[in-house]
Amino acid sequence: MDSFEDKLQQLREAFKAGRTRPAEFRAAQLQGLGRFLQDNKQQLQEALAQDLHKSAFESEVSEIAISQAEVDLALRNLRSWMKDEKVSKNLATQLDSAFIRKEPFGLVLIIVPWNYPLNLTLVPLVGAIAAGNCVVLKPSETSKATEKILAEVLPRYLDQCSAISRPGKFTMPGRDLGRVASDAGSEDLPLSPQSCFTVVLGGPQETGQLLEHKFDYIFFTGSPRVGKIVMAAAAKHLTPITLELGGKNPCYVDDTCNPQTVANRVAWFRYFNAGQTCVAPDYVLCSQEMQERLVPALQNAITRFYGDNPQTSPNLGRIINQKHFKRLQGLLGCGRVAIGGQSDEGERYIVPHGVSGCAGDRARDAGGDLWAHPAPVTVRSLDEAIEFINRREKPLALYAFSKRNQVVKQVLARTSSGGFCGNDGFMHMTLSSLPFGGVGTSGMGRYHGKFSFDTFSNQRACLLRSPGMEKINDLRYPPYSSRNLRVLLVAMEERCCSCTLL
Repeated sequence: MDSFEDKLQQLREAFKAGRTRPAEFRAAQLQGLGRFLQDNKQQLQEALAQDLHKSAFESEVSEIAISQAEVDLALRNLRSWMKDEKVSKNLATQLDSAFIRKEPFGLVLIIVPWNYPLNLTLVPLVGAIAAGNCVVLKPSETSKATEKILAEVLPRYLDQCSAISRPGKFTMPGRDLGRVASDAGSEDLPLSPQSCFTVVLGGPQETGQLLEHKFDYIFFTGSPRVGKIVMAAAAKHLTPITLELGGKNPCYVDDTCNPQTVANRVAWFRYFNAGQTCVAPDYVLCSQEMQERLVPALQNAITRFYGDNPQTSPNLGRIINQKHFKRLQGLLGCGRVAIGGQSDEGERYIVPHGVSGCAGDRARDAGGDLWAHPAPVTVRSLDEAIEFINRREKPLALYAFSKRNQVVKQVLARTSSGGFCGNDGFMHMTLSSLPFGGVGTSGMGRYHGKFSFDTFSNQRACLLRSPGMEKINDLRYPPYSSRNLRVLLVAMEERCCSCTLL
């Protein structure tokens, strides 16, 4: 039986052989991803319901449709994205060809979290495939039902993809690394030496062992705590990396707002996926007067969305597992529960709630990488709200609600975050024309749409010069002179292609 190191070597050899580079190959793999989504929609919805109690509506909106849109966008634009990008030239290079070539990095590792297990697998995978890379995919072991489909079903739609589908293990010196099998799932079939993709299963130990290997690029989505571990592992090999992390996202609401309108919008994107969303608001900054109006409005919105008994609502998700349930339940002791707070450990259910009297830092310390529900924080002015935000780490997302455009624009101008949305929730994430990513402790790097293709592509600077006309180069050769220097400096100024030396 081959070792996992042998498998990685097979992937590297497939890349070196150029299998993933042709546009036709990339398009075929993207089409396969599209068929995977279409053929298995019901099975995927059932898996997401099993893992997170997601409704079909939430699964379609946040997982399946977004993934399909990324596939479709990449297929429509693949050839234009792959084209060499011409750049401006100076006088010294007017007769030459200057361009940026988008070349694949090589062997890419994508590590996926559990909260949006399909979306956060396929959206970066689309970018990696479109850019022409070989891929090792590590889905989350926490979202078990979705992980099973990604391991057993997805490989059937990718070119000779190998996947983990049986308990047999490949061994490494002194350790083992996940369960790996061929796409056919047969004990007698060896791993294809031509495969360009593979899926690796396992928990934190297997992920740590996986990170010991050298990759050409690593894409990680998860908590800042684990992000530091991934970044340290990448640094050993000087591997470039994208980190999509979390953080505590502020939401400012000024006194001009209609409290029920704000409550409707905040409640929807706060309790979407049972609050397990990295860009959901973690605390609401507002005046005491607005807080007194907003709390009952939030309660009204919760009742409207989920009924008098939210536990029976088919539209409210569940906490992913008992470990995270207990951590989230512990946050209820971080201040006064202003809304809800009842729970059922057997169902991993917590009534949508808000906690008041609990500052953002304490909620972060109590919650770690688990998302809490919004904590109202009283501020007396816009300046105080902005100062409160800027004292903390830069968030992944920031929201501002006001009927006055200048207020929203002030928050935008005087703060920093990965993304920003005025007068709504995470709708900015639905635009593939906008990059998604963090800043500072909320992450580094961007993806979605063409930004995904760019993330997984090396921007190679290329200049093709003539082998003749050597006399022109005499200006730069010794012996140096002040006259030659003056002429050379003029020639090296970047000008439009039509410029001529006067």
